Order: sequence, then C-alpha cells, then structure tokens
Amino acid sequence: MRRVAITGIGAVTPVGNDADATWSALRAGRSGVGPITSFDVSTFAVRIAGMVKNFDAEVAIPDAALRRNLSRPGAFGVAAALEALADAGLSDGGDYRPGERGVSVGATAGRPSLAEMAEIFHRLRESLPLYRQPVEHVLERDQNTPAAAIARAGGCAGPMVGVSTACTASGHALGEAYRLIQEGEARMMVAGGYDSLISWLDVLGFSLLGALTTEHADEPERASRPFSADRSGFVLGEGAVMFVLEDLESARQRGAHVHAEIVGYAATMNAYRMTDPPPDGGGVSLAMAHALDDAGLQPSDIGYIAAHGTSTPGNDICETRAIKDVFGEHADRVAISSVKSMIGHITAAAAAAGLLGALGVLRTGYAPPTINLDRPDPALNLDYVADVAKPVETDAVMVNAFAFGGTNACLILRRDTP
Repeated sequence: MRRVAITGIGAVTPVGNDADATWSALRAGRSGVGPITSFDVSTFAVRIAGMVKNFDAEVAIPDAALRRNLSRPGAFGVAAALEALADAGLSDGGDYRPGERGVSVGATAGRPSLAEMAEIFHRLRESLPLYRQPVEHVLERDQNTPAAAIARAGGCAGPMVGVSTACTASGHALGEAYRLIQEGEARMMVAGGYDSLISWLDVLGFSLLGALTTEHADEPERASRPFSADRSGFVLGEGAVMFVLEDLESARQRGAHVHAEIVGYAATMNAYRMTDPPPDGGGVSLAMAHALDDAGLQPSDIGYIAAHGTSTPGNDICETRAIKDVFGEHADRVAISSVKSMIGHITAAAAAAGLLGALGVLRTGYAPPTINLDRPDPALNLDYVADVAKPVETDAVMVNAFAFGGTNACLILRRDTP
C-alpha cells in the first residue's frame, strides 16, 4: 500500500484566517470565543460562540467564478483549500493528471433557512402554491457546491467524497482520502472540513438538547472548559481547515515539503445512544485501538493526543476512560489537549482543527494548551496540558473525533521518516 503525506495546510478559524495565524494563537492559548453577531441573541440564553473575524471572501477567493453560490461555511472551505494547495505548491496541479487528483470534504448537509421554512409552512397551511426558489439559493445550500469549487481550483477530476457525519465528518473525510491514496485510486487529495452552525435554528436546537453552555456569557473566552470540573457544555465555533494529501513517494520526487505522514485510521460506531457517549469508552476505545493497529504502533509510541474534548460532562469522561483503557500505564505520560477550549466546536470541521493542532506538535515540539482548566476534575486525572503550551518530544500523534449518533474516527500522524 502507498504511504500518504500531508504537504499542504490551510485554515480559516476564530483565531486566524490562515494556518500560521491559527497555530500561533493555539500555541499561545488565545481564545477566539466572543459575542454572537450573526443574529439577534438578546432573548437567548446562549449568546457567545467562536466566530470567524474580518474574513473577506473577495480577498481570500480572488476568482469570482469560484466564489459564486458559496455559503458562508463554503467560502471558508474554499479559502482554506486554496491556501493548502498553495502551501503544497500545487495551485496548478503540478504534474498530477486531473484524474489522479480528488476532493474529500466533511460538512453539514445544507437545508433551507428558518425564513424559507416558515414561508413553506405558511403556503402549505394556506393551500397556496409553493414558490420556485432561485437556483442560487439552492446551490448555496448544496454540500457539493464548495467541493465543486475546490475541485475546479485544484483541477481535481478524480474521486469526490462528501461526508456529513456531524462532528466526525472531517475525520471521516480525511480518513477516506488517506485510504484512496493508499489504494492507488488517487495520488493527491484535497481533504478536510468546513462548517458554521451559528444560526438562530442551530443555536436553538443545540440549546434544547442541553449541549451548549450558558455560563460565562460576560467572559466568553472562559466559557469552553474541556476536562474542567465545572464544564457545562460546548461552545459553537465556525471555520474550515483543509489539507493536501499526496502519495509520499510522489511528493518526495517533486521535492515537496512533507509536514507529516498519515499512518493510521479507524472508524467505529458506539451503538449506544443518539446524543450520549458510552461512559465506559465503548466505540471510542475501539477506534483508537484499531487506528494504532493500522499504523503498526504501540500506545507508548504516541506522545500527544488531539482530544475531541468538547467540554460536555459525558464526552470528557468517556474520552478519558477510553484513553486509559487503550493506553494503560502510558496514559499518564501522554500529553492531551483540546483546541476547542480556544476556538469552540467547529462541528463538521472539528477533527480537521484537531489535526492542525497535532501537526503543530510535530512541527514545533510544543503541545497547544487546554485553556480554562483551572478547576481539575478528580475523575479526569491525565495530562491535559492545562492553560500553557508545553514541550513534547514525540514522533507520532493521535487525533480523535466523535459525534452525535455515535460515530467515531481516529487518525494517527507520524513525523516524516525515510
């Protein structure tokens, strides 16, 4: 099977509109959580989120044809993909034939806005004819529109994968891209995720589920508190993180800079409950164990885990127990942190954001912190890199992603070696 390299990185996040700015903020422990400005939240219990700031789609995506019919999250995704392609030196596709290049993205499936749904319900109730929606509105909601723009930008005529598995989506998308290159169905893939669920309907829905924290509205940077004893729910975020994956041999032949190698991937289901993770670790443990087997590594080889770490009571205890189950005695010696403490939960793009943090560990030798961890939970007694980045010497890192519905994904990266 072919080996798979990461050669390009791009990002648009609440703490930076490119990959370098995002990593610098994460390493510094800087929060991007603040007031919600996308709609009137004056009557909402939840009034904060991790929002992208000062993003100009016309600047980030100069080609008007690529910008056409993009939603807000779609524009984030295309901008991040353009950055990743440029970082990889493949803005023109390089020597890869179009059919050897593909796209694999994780995103929330589009749906009508609240206003459009209200109009539809009104017309149905009054027995009025349904109006014909403008084509551009339909395309803005279509999950394939940003993927098609990315394919056009990268000249990608090969495999196209679109995944909508909630908060695991970009983990699955990256894993599928990894497999496609491993098996020779593609030589280069643009892969990752983008999302923005900071809307009236989404905030209301997550609030009704009891998933969002209502604490620290006046100190939003303190609201996302993974692994802390007083964690009370997650903070929504938005953005995109995209990567260029290549056949490692081909990347080396063209002289590409290899950020890291993907060496393991696994996906599992909990088969438990729709919104609650299994307290004993369940399918989370299986995903990590299977990914290690796929990579041919032992738990002691892993020096850092990019945790899913949502700041919900159930997720953080489940993930901790799973890590203890899989890593055994080594669990006390591995650094673990959650970038969601700084950028919030970017839902479908969450795994890709975690992977960006994990790459930073391999590139710089520092693990980003879990901020706001000032009240340790006695039941969560591992090294969560509290508040300040710490040096970590390791050649291999793990990325976890879990989601409503019980889906789990785990990726393992290794420093590039001959």
